[in-house]
Amino acid sequence: MEEREELQSILAYLPVVMRCSSPFWPSQAVETLRELGGGRVNSGHHFFQAISDLRNALSLSSEPLAPSAPHGYALFFDEVMSGEESSKWFQEVLPALGNLLLRLPSLLESHYQNTDNMAIDGEAGAMLTTALRLLDSQQPGIVFLTQELIAALLSCSLFCLFPVSDRPVIHLPMINFDVLFGSLYDDYSQKQENKIWCIVHYFQRISSEMPKGIVSFERKVLPFKNDSIHISYPDANFWSTSAIPLCRFEVHSSGLIEDQSSGAVEVDFANKYLGGGALGRGCVQEEIRFMVSPELMVGMLFLPAMADNEAIEIVGVERFSSYTGYASSFRFSGDYVDEREVDTLGRRKTRIVAIDALCSPGMRQYRANFLLREINKAFCGFLYQCKYQPYQKILQENGCTSALVGLSHVFL
Repeated sequence: MEEREELQSILAYLPVVMRCSSPFWPSQAVETLRELGGGRVNSGHHFFQAISDLRNALSLSSEPLAPSAPHGYALFFDEVMSGEESSKWFQEVLPALGNLLLRLPSLLESHYQNTDNMAIDGEAGAMLTTALRLLDSQQPGIVFLTQELIAALLSCSLFCLFPVSDRPVIHLPMINFDVLFGSLYDDYSQKQENKIWCIVHYFQRISSEMPKGIVSFERKVLPFKNDSIHISYPDANFWSTSAIPLCRFEVHSSGLIEDQSSGAVEVDFANKYLGGGALGRGCVQEEIRFMVSPELMVGMLFLPAMADNEAIEIVGVERFSSYTGYASSFRFSGDYVDEREVDTLGRRKTRIVAIDALCSPGMRQYRANFLLREINKAFCGFLYQCKYQPYQKILQENGCTSALVGLSHVFL
């Protein structure tokens, strides 16, 4: 596999290294992963020791984890979990995750090979790609990932294998789970414990039966400068003089966002950093949504913070957990079987749009420039980006509507 521009853009943020233009694990990491795959780790203490060994093999020891992370892993897997649950985790789930991580290099290679095969010329002759890559601010684009590759990447988060030192420079949110577990030990709370239960339940599910669908992640941008191709950032005069009617909408006085029909758009309205405090101590609208559908978290790997003219759209995530409560009363309440229909690209008809609100604006929110910001943020999130229509055509022509790389933005 040739080293591609897309892979190069994300390589510094992935735990694998390159050899002969292909991703691979160093031999020491392979040895530790095989130990995990063979079921030779049997406690939270030994689990974190394996994590440390993997990080050393990847030369990550200079990037310290949260100081309480070792105690948090031991607390959850050795004390919070019952003996029966802990035995199942170490005998069945953790070995499955170790074997999944062993296959991460081949999953990545297959991903890039398939996106090479499916790439086509888009508007103005530009090459459109859906490969995993850094989607930086003001860089519109879309990434399609299989649920299996997502599971492997989230396993890297559980094992704290992502390099983090360069992430703040480009405003990427945290992605490893060390703070999540460390804060359980530092300031134990039931909501923090139950957030972890949601994630642990996700790994239990995917280790017993790997889901086969597709999830897409898109950065949407309204350019501040006019051009002949894109819809640009509307000004106040556009909105004040617009005679375009609103579409029909329904108002419901009860129910949860994630329980509405598959034709609804769910709004993640909390934070310019995708995921907000999901991997910290946060536990309100955004964080809860990320806990019951952990696949959302993989977007935190490659999507830096949103600017005022940007939104992020995620289509196809599966829900794995049921819950009750909110904030301090949040509780994991068991398994959830997601029966949403899938579109022709293999994505569940779950469409989530992140359009972050202003942070504590007070009365400033009524100023014209702030009102314009909020209107355009919503407009960007809800806008249909038809430039990805060519992807639908090529998939249909090649009979690949359920292939690895579903290449359309259309929410069907």
